[in-house]
Amino acid sequence: MAEVAVTRRLRHLAEALGAVLALALFRLLPVEAASNLGGWLGRSLGPRLPVTRRAKRNLRLAFPAMAEQEMARTIEGMWDNLGRTLAEFPQLGRIAAPEAGRVEFTDLSGAPPLAEKLRPGILVSAHLANWEVLPVVAYRQGIDLAVIERAPNNPLVGALLERLRGVAGGRRLAKGARGAREAMALLTRGGALGILADQKSSDGIPVAFFGHEAMTSAGPAQLALRFGCPLIPARIERLGPARFRLTCHAPLALPQSGERQRDLAALTLALNRLLEDWIRERPEDWLWLHRRWPAAAYRHVESGAA
Repeated sequence: MAEVAVTRRLRHLAEALGAVLALALFRLLPVEAASNLGGWLGRSLGPRLPVTRRAKRNLRLAFPAMAEQEMARTIEGMWDNLGRTLAEFPQLGRIAAPEAGRVEFTDLSGAPPLAEKLRPGILVSAHLANWEVLPVVAYRQGIDLAVIERAPNNPLVGALLERLRGVAGGRRLAKGARGAREAMALLTRGGALGILADQKSSDGIPVAFFGHEAMTSAGPAQLALRFGCPLIPARIERLGPARFRLTCHAPLALPQSGERQRDLAALTLALNRLLEDWIRERPEDWLWLHRRWPAAAYRHVESGAA
């Protein structure tokens, strides 16, 4: 056990040193040059990695009629976007600076201003384009937004990323029981919460996603129904190297059937369908590397039955 612990610490240290060097390089470059370099690295190396097989399986589940050429283009675009997202991380402050004009912000949620509607309120989004832009832009819009995020497995890398996020602006809450308590306390105080709701959640509820049941986090719906606060979908789109559009949509209608589980499922399904629409429009913007569906769904599509 001691040897395993030492090996893990050494691996974590090596990963952290690599991250420091890479982020330092991207930080020194002009914003667009950093994004372009990250995109080139992503599309050059990513498609060759074993994890790309998972992206192909996910695409077959979501788009069973997609041609092989289109799938290859989508996967290359996904890796390009992911490489750019990583390279843009140390540039978030520059990207989100209002004077830079790199982020178009559109509030479709109606009057009053978004900052006032989010007292309390929830912005819900997905791993689209550069999802790290959302809390920084919200911060620059005068919204004190705290985002629930899963901490990296490597605590040294996590500390580094958290430091860079703190410099750019916006707050983060750790995913898990502690983060859930902090989120509830935040909403009780009238704060604003951000949630990325597109990943598998083992303790979630089964809800259709691209025609297949998937364990989906019920957290956004639970909190919105409990506090009676607006649940506002926020979409990030990549417009070019380090250029984005952030669109805040009208709040989702909160079901009022009087049956909690039915309302919870209905609101979560409405959110999933909206995320599907966004992904269908720009599939290369989404992160297809998560194991989003249960094993049975993958076996079904691989057998040729889907």
